[in-house]
Amino acid sequence: MKAIQLYYPPEWAHCYGCGYLNPMGLHLKTYWDKERRESRTAFTPSPHHTAIPGFVYGGLLASLVDCHSTATAAAAKADADGLDLETHPLRFVTASLKVDYLKPTPLGPELVLVGRAKEVKGRKVVVETELYANGEVTVRGEAVLVQITEGFGQGDTVPTRR
Repeated sequence: MKAIQLYYPPEWAHCYGCGYLNPMGLHLKTYWDKERRESRTAFTPSPHHTAIPGFVYGGLLASLVDCHSTATAAAAKADADGLDLETHPLRFVTASLKVDYLKPTPLGPELVLVGRAKEVKGRKVVVETELYANGEVTVRGEAVLVQITEGFGQGDTVPTRR
């Protein structure tokens, strides 16, 4: 099974969290379970991801939820529309991200993220993600994601104020 992020064409594969072309990135790999209609990612933080001794930095946890959610949105949208990501790559960006830190996340164990699409409507997908450490949910996030279109990121795509 191929990770969702590996379907991204090179022009969309530079993200710090999940871009395979970012040499300094986290290189998250998210997998879609079509039967369960959910995604999974595993990531083991390094000692430099410390907030305070023994615990993971919250910004990293938010990044994991963010990047896992964008991949989940691509898989859920492809699934809903009957598309194959190999021939129809999809890429989403985050419009909104809400992260709830339920308890401190210990540094050391592998972290597992599970995502589910709550809504797939047009170019918008809403994803709920849970992050587990030692089998316990420590972080819960909800992301609103928007599908980008071909040519995104090339040239001046941000309007300027006049």
